[in-house]
Amino acid sequence: MPDDQIQPRAPVKVPLVKKPLGVLQTLRTARRNVLEIIPDIATKQPIVSGKTALVRWHMVMDPGALRRILKDNLANYPKSDVTKNLLRPAIGDSLFIAEGAHWRWQRRAAAPVFSHRNIAALAPIMSASAAAVCARLEGRAQADLFEEMVAATFEVISNVTFSGSGDMAGDEVHRAIDRFIDESGRVSLFDIIGVPTWVPRPARLFGGNPVADMKRVADAAIEKRRKTGAKPVPDLLDLLLEGMDPETKRQMNSAELRDNLLTFIVAGHETTALTLSWALYLCAFDQSVQEKLHGEVSEVLGGRIAGPEDIGKLPYTEQVIREALRLYPPASFISRTAQGPDELCGREIRKKDTVMLPIYALHRNALLWPEPDAFRPERFAKGAKHDRFAWLPFGDGPRVCIGAHFAMVEAQIILASLISRYHFGPIEGKTPVPEMVITLRPKGGVWLKLTPRG
Repeated sequence: MPDDQIQPRAPVKVPLVKKPLGVLQTLRTARRNVLEIIPDIATKQPIVSGKTALVRWHMVMDPGALRRILKDNLANYPKSDVTKNLLRPAIGDSLFIAEGAHWRWQRRAAAPVFSHRNIAALAPIMSASAAAVCARLEGRAQADLFEEMVAATFEVISNVTFSGSGDMAGDEVHRAIDRFIDESGRVSLFDIIGVPTWVPRPARLFGGNPVADMKRVADAAIEKRRKTGAKPVPDLLDLLLEGMDPETKRQMNSAELRDNLLTFIVAGHETTALTLSWALYLCAFDQSVQEKLHGEVSEVLGGRIAGPEDIGKLPYTEQVIREALRLYPPASFISRTAQGPDELCGREIRKKDTVMLPIYALHRNALLWPEPDAFRPERFAKGAKHDRFAWLPFGDGPRVCIGAHFAMVEAQIILASLISRYHFGPIEGKTPVPEMVITLRPKGGVWLKLTPRG
């Protein structure tokens, strides 16, 4: 094994605020990294409340209260208007944004698409992408693993969506996604002070429309598939075209298909790429974990690329991924707007209060997790216990992420294959910085040293 630098005591984390911020301080901090507006006491308390300008807000880290928000009183806590207005230009009223009856029928129509059987049928595409990224890394002494994971997971989502048919230009779509996030994902002063969401945010008003071409290409791909018919092994587009709400018998029209496809493409590659990138960083950070993981994958895979048949045999691989999702959840900060009065953790919630779910702080809350900043995959070993609503990388309740199983299978296949073939080591001076712009990204990339395994 190559020599590596002396490891710090805990992996990198976001510096949380120690004292109250004013409006302009909040804006500057949130535009740099929205997680830095989370008060440090949120990692030590079940709820933190305050007011910024016109906005009353509550940050909730209590599992019982989170269960109420996400499940028992779901209708009172829809996604915030700020979130909807930010994402609607790209993904319309798709599953991620829709509420009420419009959400329910789409969810029922799309649920069979992500069945275990369909994911197993598409898993060979994940194995092919794992093989491709292993090949791309061959002969390289170091690499930005974030860049490589983005390429690998985008390849997966492109191929499971369009069967590698070339119906959708992957590079074009990926560039459009990045431009949209960069131009639209920063917090506005209007958001901070509570200006009504129907008032346009200047940066977004003049930022252009980076998703117009993406929508055009997706529309063309859908129409082409309607004419050519389904593939021998149905892909996501085929399954969505066939999908029907069993209660209303309603099927998605072309615009609804497009918006949901774009939702799956945006959410289905970026979040898994981030999970893998942070998992690899953590494996390089803690060599003992990496060696234990390598022992498991070596025994199961024997040097080959992982496949769907291996998933149940890789429990430690799953533990590493779950712990990476705890420390660096891609969706680290979720916002809801209360529709009526309620009570959470003994606090009065008023209509129009902003109720925040700082998943990053929840996952590092000392009331819920011993040594919360430490990297300990054993937290998720068989028999280990934690409150279900203390670990929410995919949300929970009726609106739990529809692609959660897909993401976990993909992450395990790619991580196991990489650890089987390569040893990863840290590079001094290139520690990634956790920064949230819609998702929790590693600023500066995840640069690691590579050594082929014998």
